[in-house]
Amino acid sequence: MIAVTRLNGTTIFVNALLIEVIEETPDTLLTLTTGKKFMVQERATDVISSMQTYLQAIGVNAATIKSIQSEGP
Repeated sequence: MIAVTRLNGTTIFVNALLIEVIEETPDTLLTLTTGKKFMVQERATDVISSMQTYLQAIGVNAATIKSIQSEGP
């Protein structure tokens, strides 16, 4: 989960794996795969950075990258 701030100042935690689209309109709009939408104060680049940190923490990135050793001759 990543923490984001709604426009009214409250913090909510969003499942980063469910974020499908991030739009700046100029506020940042998160659209989840469920169709639910959230307007947040953070910029899109900050949300993406939080998502990347979260995915690294749970090992998703490592699970999708092939090791150079496993690609041997």
